[in-house]
Amino acid sequence: MTTALGQWLTEQVSEKRLHLLRHQPSYFADVQEGQRLKAWLTDWGFLEQKLGAVGITALIDDYDLLLPLLPAEEQLGLKRIQGALQLSAHVLAEDNSQLAGQLLGRLLSFSDPEILTLLQQAKQWRGKPWFRPLTGHLTPPGSSLLRTFTGHSSGVTAVAITPDGKQAVSASLDKTLKLWDLATGSEKATLTGHSREVKAVAITPDGKQAVSASLDKTLKLWDLATGSELATLTGHSSLVEAVAITPDGKQAVSASLDKTLKLWDLATGSEKATLIGHSDEVTAVAITPDGKQAVSASWDKTLKLWDLATGSELATLTGHSSIVEAVAITPDGKQAVSASWDKTLKLWDLATGSELATLTGHSSRVWAVAITPDGKQAVFTSWDYTLKLWDLVTGSEKATLTGHSSKVWAVAITPDGKQAVSASWDYTLKLWDLATGEVLATFTGEGAMMRSCGMASDGVTVVAGDGSGRMYFLRLEGLEPEAQC
Repeated sequence: MTTALGQWLTEQVSEKRLHLLRHQPSYFADVQEGQRLKAWLTDWGFLEQKLGAVGITALIDDYDLLLPLLPAEEQLGLKRIQGALQLSAHVLAEDNSQLAGQLLGRLLSFSDPEILTLLQQAKQWRGKPWFRPLTGHLTPPGSSLLRTFTGHSSGVTAVAITPDGKQAVSASLDKTLKLWDLATGSEKATLTGHSREVKAVAITPDGKQAVSASLDKTLKLWDLATGSELATLTGHSSLVEAVAITPDGKQAVSASLDKTLKLWDLATGSEKATLIGHSDEVTAVAITPDGKQAVSASWDKTLKLWDLATGSELATLTGHSSIVEAVAITPDGKQAVSASWDKTLKLWDLATGSELATLTGHSSRVWAVAITPDGKQAVFTSWDYTLKLWDLVTGSEKATLTGHSSKVWAVAITPDGKQAVSASWDYTLKLWDLATGEVLATFTGEGAMMRSCGMASDGVTVVAGDGSGRMYFLRLEGLEPEAQC
C-alpha cells in the first residue's frame, strides 16, 4: 500500500524528496506544527521512505521533535511507535524491508488510535514477499527485553499443525505442550503431565488428538478438543526422541534412546510391538503413506525398514559413516531420504533396501529434511549455515541456499512445493524460492535461536518456535496468487 503522503513524496524529484525526508520534521517542530508532524509520523508511506532514504536513527529522532508539541494524553501512542522502532533498530539497520513485520510484531497488542491507523496501513504493504505477524509476539515497547511472553517458558522443540490448518500444537523444554488457535494466535490450552522435556509431537489425521514424546521415557495421548490427557504410553526404558502416527490414525510409532522403537495402539493406549535391531539410540522415524512400514534412523549409522503388521525388520540401510539424524519418505512410499552427521544425504529404494544416490557438498552435519509434495525434490538443512535443494529424480544437487549466518535447524515446504521456510540459530526465519534459490523474505525473531517451524495447509500461515519459548505466528504476504494454496 502507498499512502497519499507516500505517493506525494515519491513524485518529488530525488533531491527535493531527500530534503523533505531529512528536514521537514524539523521545520514542523520549529513552527510548532505538532499535528502536521504527527500526521507524518503516523503515516506508513513517510516511515517507509524515510527509513529507506535516511535510516532508522533519524526516523527515531523525529519522534523526539514531536512529543514536546503534544498534550500528554496524545503522547502515549507515539511513544509506543517510537519504542517499537527503537527495539527494531538493529533489524531495520540491516534490512529495512522488515519494517511492517517488526511494527506489527511489536504493536498488535495496543489499541491507541495512532497505532491502529499505522498498522492498518502496514498490513497492506506489498513491496516484496514478507512475513506478516498475526500476533504481537515480539517484545513490545515499554517492556524489558527479558520479558517472558504468553507461551512457553523454555525452548520450543517441535510444532505440529492440524490438517485443517486451524490449530497448532507446540512441544517445549518446559515439560508442556500448548494448543494454539491459528486464526487469532491465542493459546487455547496448556497440556501438562510430562515430568521432563517434551521432544516431539504428532497429530492424528482427523486433527482430534495429539501424541507427544518426552525425555521422561513416556508418550502421552491428548484430546485436542478438551486439552485433557487420554492415556500415558509407558514401556521405553530411556528418553523418547520421536513419534509418528499412521495415516489411519490408529497407531503410533515411537523412537527411543533405549535403541528400540515401539508400536502403539492409540485406541487402547497399549503397546503392540517392540521393534528391536538397532545397536544405538534411535533418533527419528517416518511411516510410509500406506501405513504398512516404517523407517528409523539411528546413532548406529544405519536406517532400518520395519513391517508394522509383524513388527519385524525388513532391511537395514547401510552406507552412512556417522549418526543418522533425520529421515523422510517420498509421497509415493517408494523411497526414503536420510540426513547424517557424516555431512551427506542418501536416497534409498525401500523395495530393495539399496542406496540410490549420495549427495555430498555440506561441510558440517546435515540436520533436517523436507520433501516437496510431488516427491521430486528435497530440501536439507545443515550446521554449515546453508540449505541444499536436491533433485530426487536425478540424484543431483540443484541449488545451495545461502543467507543464514548460523546453523539451520528446521525446514518446511509450502503445499505447492514452490517455497521453503527455514529456521536458524541466527534468530531468523527465511522464505526461499525453490525455483531460483533466492531469499524472498526474512523475519528476525527476538534474540533467540529459531528451533522449529511448520507450514499450515493454506500455504501462507507459518508457525515457529524459538529457544526462549516464544511462538511466532506469521502470514506470508506478497507472494504470487498461485503460490497461496
